[in-house]
Amino acid sequence: MSPLWRSRSLVVRITCLFALIVCVVVSMVGASLYHATSATLSTRADYQLIGRVEHFRSLLHDLYTIKEIEARPKLFETMLGDSQDVIIFRRPGLPPFISVNPENMPLPPLVPVPVQRAVNLDALYEGSRRDGVRMRWVAAQAQVGDSGQVIEIIAAHVMTQEARVLSTYLVRVWINVVCAVLITALLAWWVSSRGLAPLRKMADRVAGITPDTLSARLDIKNTPTELQSLAMSFNAMLDRLATGYERLLQFSADLAHEVRTPIGVLIGQTQVTLAHTRSESEYKSVLESNLEELERLGRIAQNILFLAQADHEQQDIERTPLNIREQLETIATYFEGLADERNLGFQVQAEGEMFANAIMSQRAISNVVVNAVRYAEAGTTIRLTGSQNAQGARGAVIVIGNQGRPVAPDNLARLFDRFYRGDAARSEFTESSGLGLSIVQAIMRLHGGSASVSCSADGWIEFTLRFAAAPTPPRQP
Repeated sequence: MSPLWRSRSLVVRITCLFALIVCVVVSMVGASLYHATSATLSTRADYQLIGRVEHFRSLLHDLYTIKEIEARPKLFETMLGDSQDVIIFRRPGLPPFISVNPENMPLPPLVPVPVQRAVNLDALYEGSRRDGVRMRWVAAQAQVGDSGQVIEIIAAHVMTQEARVLSTYLVRVWINVVCAVLITALLAWWVSSRGLAPLRKMADRVAGITPDTLSARLDIKNTPTELQSLAMSFNAMLDRLATGYERLLQFSADLAHEVRTPIGVLIGQTQVTLAHTRSESEYKSVLESNLEELERLGRIAQNILFLAQADHEQQDIERTPLNIREQLETIATYFEGLADERNLGFQVQAEGEMFANAIMSQRAISNVVVNAVRYAEAGTTIRLTGSQNAQGARGAVIVIGNQGRPVAPDNLARLFDRFYRGDAARSEFTESSGLGLSIVQAIMRLHGGSASVSCSADGWIEFTLRFAAAPTPPRQP
């Protein structure tokens, strides 16, 4: 493959393709015309040779005797089409009495056309000269006057002039091919350079986009139709990048804020403790407080690590059949004490099985229940419902609902964002790192399912966890 074709430049590739196409097309047209011209010249020469022989036959029959022919050989030599042509008159079985054969070419095995039959193309023989030039031979019998004498006329035409014409024509064909390729290459280069100008403008526009200018977008209105889909796709990608970058910045800020608080507490308590000599009980109290803050930091780090692994790794989790009602009742019993402190109750209504990882599914449901206990209005009931979905194969839908304050649609869409808190209020009995619902969403993705939330106008909030159906096991042979 040529270096030009391997070039990464679209202009070069388009130019080469157009030049190749024109080269093939012009060559095919030139070859077709060349063969047509060759056939035409050959046919014309054949008819001229046949006409010449027929003319000789007429002369011999109407005007001359054999003696007159022998006496006037130059008359017939002047009737040849070319100085290299051959004309031979002879009596059958005897040496020729007129022989014009400048190059002494041997006669091919010819069968003369009888006197009664006209000479046609089928009577011609194909031959060649020593240098490869084509020759056409024909032999015919002719009657001399009314004497009844018969002689043989052997004529041949050397296609020297036709060969020169075809040679000149072939050179012109190649010149036309080369000129057409060069002109096409120049025009293709110019056209493709102008045609790809909008693409270069797009590239220049994209090259100027930085993290600080992610709001910049490509101009779709003034973009050619063929590039509009590319521009729209790129703008959509920029929208996703801008959203992700903004969330990453917010995540970094929230993470720094979340970690700063326990670190500040650790530093402050340690500095105060080291400022004066303390008793053993005071040191122990400080260490216990520091341990709580360190455990909080450890939980944050563990949660972030889990989310990172869920986002960037294809985890193959182990799933087993689980009774939905047993799972929900176990979780409700576990949080019953916390719910009683806020005068909350649980209502469990479930049936069927689901196919899930026991530990991860319990963690996902527990995180939603913690959120419900934390934000539900006092004196209300938290409803836990679950059922095997219509797909069978232990696919399931778990719904956790509670009555609380109405949540705005904008805030509702961000509840699964990391470190996002819909309410600044904190509860003394729940962890509030802002990662709980993000972990729920990650666990549901690992199960091939999804997590969603809805809120009615009166503040009834429902979290829906959809567990995917179990994969169909392969059939045993």
